[in-house]
Amino acid sequence: MSSAITFVDDPDRVLAALTPMRRDLLHRLREPASATQLAAALDLPRQRVNYHLRAMEAAGLVELVEERRRRGFTERVLRAIPGAFIVDPTLLRPADDGTDPIAHLQDRFAADHLVGTAAATVRDVARMQAKADEQGKRLLTFTIEADLRFASAADVHRFTDRLAAALREAADEFDTPGGRPYRVVAGGHPAPATVPTEQESPDA
Repeated sequence: MSSAITFVDDPDRVLAALTPMRRDLLHRLREPASATQLAAALDLPRQRVNYHLRAMEAAGLVELVEERRRRGFTERVLRAIPGAFIVDPTLLRPADDGTDPIAHLQDRFAADHLVGTAAATVRDVARMQAKADEQGKRLLTFTIEADLRFASAADVHRFTDRLAAALREAADEFDTPGGRPYRVVAGGHPAPATVPTEQESPDA
């Protein structure tokens, strides 16, 4: 079973977790702690820490573990919601500027098309994974990755055409009326630059 996922698609909930202070608190609350304990660790007033914890609790980012009676007041012990937080990447898109939203959909080589498709994949899979976690089920997915080096831009186009043809052939073979629908996405992008190791150093 995969680890639990908390999918966050509410803008207010995202804002409740994005400040440096609250990200730090979420990290520390992987283990249960109270506002008093956190305030001591951060050298901050307990009231200030408690304010942030209340906001995060209201946003569903942390949960109450237990309450303890301490010297005439109740100490609340909290922890971060278990699992990974996945933020809907479509929340971070620029506001609609009036341009045609499908202008690039037919351009398989447009970077913004790849980014939009990847964002939609993250959103859809995270939503389904969160629902599967709630139901105690496994979400059946697959990932195929490959690293290769192209000699020219023309080779990128030829490879893409060949991959598209292979995908169509496989889809024709396995597509079954009434079967469980799947979406298959294939994309490619330049590999991020890496720092050469000592053995790979150009000065070696």
